This record gives sequence, structure tokens and C-alpha cells, in this order.
Amino acid sequence: METKKSDNRRTILRVRVKKDKSSGHEKITGEVVYHRDFPSAFLPLKRDIIVWLPPSYRKDVKKYYPVLYMHDGQNIIDPKTAYVGVDWRVDETLTSLIKRGLIKELILVGINNTSDRLDEYSDREKGKAYRKFITQELKQFIDAGYRTLTSREHTAIMGSSMGGLCSLLTVWEHSEIFMKAACLSSSFYFDHQRMFRIIEDYFGHKKDIRIYIDSGEDGRRDAQKMFCLLGQKGFMIGEDMDYFYDPGAQHTESAWAGRLERPLRFLFGK
Repeated sequence: METKKSDNRRTILRVRVKKDKSSGHEKITGEVVYHRDFPSAFLPLKRDIIVWLPPSYRKDVKKYYPVLYMHDGQNIIDPKTAYVGVDWRVDETLTSLIKRGLIKELILVGINNTSDRLDEYSDREKGKAYRKFITQELKQFIDAGYRTLTSREHTAIMGSSMGGLCSLLTVWEHSEIFMKAACLSSSFYFDHQRMFRIIEDYFGHKKDIRIYIDSGEDGRRDAQKMFCLLGQKGFMIGEDMDYFYDPGAQHTESAWAGRLERPLRFLFGK
């Protein structure tokens, strides 16, 4: 079933569908709301925003939920829009973990990328503007329109590759808003390893944040280096940091889908 409505800021498309593997075509599991052509005062390009709602959202109208923001929204739940037709299956994994009682129910917000993806996910000027968009515009919009738990301890961000780099930048710079980040196969080397220098040059109080880092064969040395560097800054595995190496895994959506349970349980486990 689909319903549409619009106002002067956005177009909304609600979709309630489930995976249909018998037909050979996978669809989205659960309810999704699309906010088309979402604008920003900080960025020149509009983008679609995808909101996945947890199973109890329509049933328990007094319940409020933590929120996970994810970059590369095209790739996270819909194989029709995902790179080479393979999505992260975040909708399926969330549904499974929630049904098994392993994580809290949460709202997922996918942020579609644009042709400026490389710059927006970096620490360049467009990257700084992109993080302003998330922290100063998008989060306020989501909190106003959905039943969210708005405090930092209930707010997380996740991405892979450049999206992993951006997630660490976001939680590091905006720990007053985001407490948790998951960084999969992250491009920490980008811009002459700038992310390493940012953390190396920090000598303030230990940040009250939780960070997940992993890699397959892609970026293994950088992931291990970041794990060690964060350890030097006081982060401890099993407490406020997790690290995972997936032997043989490549830099693909299917690889990230295959190990998605671990970061989700680290960020939102019961």
C-alpha cells in the first residue's frame, strides 16, 4: 500500500512491503517513509531521506525510539537503488535482531548520497557543511516529525568506506549530539591520513563516545592503526570501543551486510 502527501518542504511516500524472495525480486521489509529532494541551507544539492520505522511504531503510539543515521542511503535497504543491485539488508537485519530481542527497537534514517559524495564525506569544506546539515537541519527535522529519543546516548551514525570516515568525524566533532558511531571498512587514509592526525592532535578529556571499527581485507592496516590510536586515547575494547577483522571479506555491500549484526548489537544491544 502506498500513500502520498506533500507540503512546501518535502514529498512523502510511505511504503509497506516485505521481502518476496519467491518471486526472485527482493523488496523492503517493514514500513519506509521517503522524504524526496530534501533541501539544505548548507549544501547545494538536494537528496532523498529514507526513514525506516520499527515494528511497533504504529501500534504503540506512546513509545519513543533511538535513531540510527546512515550514509549512502541508496544502498542500505533497497536492492533496486543499491550499487550493483546489492543492498546492506539493514531492514532485514534490524527486523531479525528486534524479533530475537537482541537490540532495542530503533528508527533508521538513510541519507542518500549525491555527486558530491567524496567531498561531503571528508573533512573538506563540503564535508563540514554536510555535517552541519545532519546536526543542525536533518536531526531537528527527524526529531520534530517522528517519536524519537533525542538525547545523545540514543543517537548513532554509521557508514562504510568514506561513510565510515564521515561517521567517525561526526561523532568526534559532535559528541554533544551523537554518542555512537560504526565505521565499516573506513577510508581513514583519505586526504593524506587527515583523520589520524585529528585524533593524534587531540589532548583534551577523553570523549564520552562509543566507536565500532572493522575491516575485511580492505583497509585492514588502517583499521588496526585506528584501533590502536583510539586505545592510546583511553578507549577500551568491550567498553566504549569494538574492533572486528573479517578475514577474506572484500569492499562490498554484501560483505558489510554479512557482518552488520555486530555493530548494531554494539550500538543498540540490550
